[in-house]
Amino acid sequence: MTFEQMVEKVRYEGAYPTRERAAEAVHLILSGLGRQLPGDERVELAARLPLEAACILTAQIPDSQPLTGWAFVKDLADRACATPATTRWDTGAVLAAVTALAGPDLITRILSRLPSGYALLFGRAELAQAA
Repeated sequence: MTFEQMVEKVRYEGAYPTRERAAEAVHLILSGLGRQLPGDERVELAARLPLEAACILTAQIPDSQPLTGWAFVKDLADRACATPATTRWDTGAVLAAVTALAGPDLITRILSRLPSGYALLFGRAELAQAA
């Protein structure tokens, strides 16, 4: 998949009126994910993304303290001067495309590395650990 095809997929998933709006969402969400995801999963995800998307992801230095899923959305909303609801929508549209490119096994490994709250952002159920 090319970067342009990825943006078109996000445009379709997010029902964005323009390609530019979808591209803004891709840039925002991939930059944010790049700040949250360290290690081998980050490298493997970058290898599965189109080159331009991989560059956006890997240009970010991972934070030493990853945010929970909700804090991630709030942080992105603050950076974009947008509402959390809009940013949550953007996140779902972009991560749906990322999930399609990454595949279920890699997404499972990524979710195991991130704090709680990301599974729903990737379109999966958040399963609670048994006590």
